[in-house]
Amino acid sequence: MTTAEGTLDWEPAQRHTELLAAPVAAALEAAPSAQVAPIDAALADTAAFCEAYDVALDKSANCVVVAGKRAGEVRYAAVLVLATDRADINGVIRRHLDVRKISFAPMEQAVSLTGMEFGGITALGLPDDWPVLVDSAVSRAGRVVVGSGIRGSKLLLDAADLAALPRAEVLDLSL
Repeated sequence: MTTAEGTLDWEPAQRHTELLAAPVAAALEAAPSAQVAPIDAALADTAAFCEAYDVALDKSANCVVVAGKRAGEVRYAAVLVLATDRADINGVIRRHLDVRKISFAPMEQAVSLTGMEFGGITALGLPDDWPVLVDSAVSRAGRVVVGSGIRGSKLLLDAADLAALPRAEVLDLSL
């Protein structure tokens, strides 16, 4: 039976900040239960990661950065959904952000604005003015695995910590 912990050796994240992107390490007080484990960076993508480390897909949460426009203004947000689900970017999220057009932020922009690696972007340590939209299924998932800001590790934390982040909103975001 697969779990959130899988076959990884988890350690308290506060003791291993070298395994985190700088903005994530600086934001750890928001997730006191966070644990970190090193992984093979080539296996950072969700499906490969879950298979290699025996982590349940429904205990792995993906974070995507979206960019929406309205009247020339660009609005960014982070969206967290379980790996088993798809976010309703063009429906619920577009309306919630009150933008006319929305899409995934270009990789270069997402990396530059977050200070994190593509494929490792996470909800911890994002710019202060970005909303963090957490799918309700994530908030009910218990302990979940998320990115650490780099591709060479993952974080394990309580979903309640994600829902309690500053600017976090729990919504029904899945299709």
